[in-house]
Amino acid sequence: MSTALVLVDIQQDYFPKGRMEVGGAVEASRAAIKLLDHFRAKKLPVVHVQHISTRAGATFFLPDTEGINFYEGVRPLAAEAVVRKHFPNSFRDTNLHEYLESQKIKELVICGMMSHMCIDATVRAAFDRGYGCIVAHDACAARNLVFNGIDIPATHVHGAYMAALGAVYAKVMSAGEIIGIL
Repeated sequence: MSTALVLVDIQQDYFPKGRMEVGGAVEASRAAIKLLDHFRAKKLPVVHVQHISTRAGATFFLPDTEGINFYEGVRPLAAEAVVRKHFPNSFRDTNLHEYLESQKIKELVICGMMSHMCIDATVRAAFDRGYGCIVAHDACAARNLVFNGIDIPATHVHGAYMAALGAVYAKVMSAGEIIGIL
């Protein structure tokens, strides 16, 4: 069974000085880089997902801005697939599924930004399409949220989403654990 690494939205706007800074993005990128280095060394497939916003009123990932560029250390090599998306779900209106099928990929290691948005949407969509999913929890990050007047710290948001995904949709492991089983 072939396994691919899917790096979701590890882009400049989520990092310091970006338009939508995510706490923990730098640390998450370090774990993602470890996974990327491992996949490259093993010559396993890698897919970079890049969000470019086309939504009216969007404030980040705007076309033709520095913010849409991939973060240092996770920039794609010429032979690696790049999928551009306009929605949180990396499969929606993209060629991701077709690419994975053409490569006979059945299992995905998924990481990136943000745990509560694009990672959640992408993992659930992958599961619904029959892929086995592994989420590298330490290679993902979330933002603080507010619900019904309650401030929810990013660590709680991230933990809740990882727990929910791990209940049915994916195995949730650290980057080091994933490297150990590949």
